[in-house]
Amino acid sequence: MVLDTDARAAEASAQPGKRRAVVRTAGNQGQAGNEPAAVPTADAAKVETSARLGKELALVKHYALLGIVNVILEHDIRVAGTAPTKLPRLYESMMRGLQDRVLLELAGLRMQFKASGIGAFEERRTKESLAASYRCMGCERSFSMPWAFVKAEAERLLKGYFEIKRH
Repeated sequence: MVLDTDARAAEASAQPGKRRAVVRTAGNQGQAGNEPAAVPTADAAKVETSARLGKELALVKHYALLGIVNVILEHDIRVAGTAPTKLPRLYESMMRGLQDRVLLELAGLRMQFKASGIGAFEERRTKESLAASYRCMGCERSFSMPWAFVKAEAERLLKGYFEIKRH
């Protein structure tokens, strides 16, 4: 591999004298029509890190929401067992099935946390919002979601479990 400067990039640049480093490999060196590959910059690394943090934030938010869904299901299972309905065992078993799916998804997310280096998840419930903090890539991060949003997202997640997947 040979480190070369690209004269065309320097000419096109608004700042004379600045050149961009270009890596030429043996495969593309000297071949007409092949553009050399540019060396990755610090900006590309920032974009990659930002994308990774966005993915991990989404995982942690989903985990927090599933925890709330589990609490909702636990409450509704208790209520269904004592409610004067014609088929209380049927309703209770259906909700237990949903709860099993939620618990399996939570376990899968915990495995993804371990693979992604996410740790020390802590959840706080205040009057106004659900707040959570976690460690990722050596930094502590936190977020909060207002209860109106949490309720709407919990309903959306529960509806998703009722959808029939068609092949």
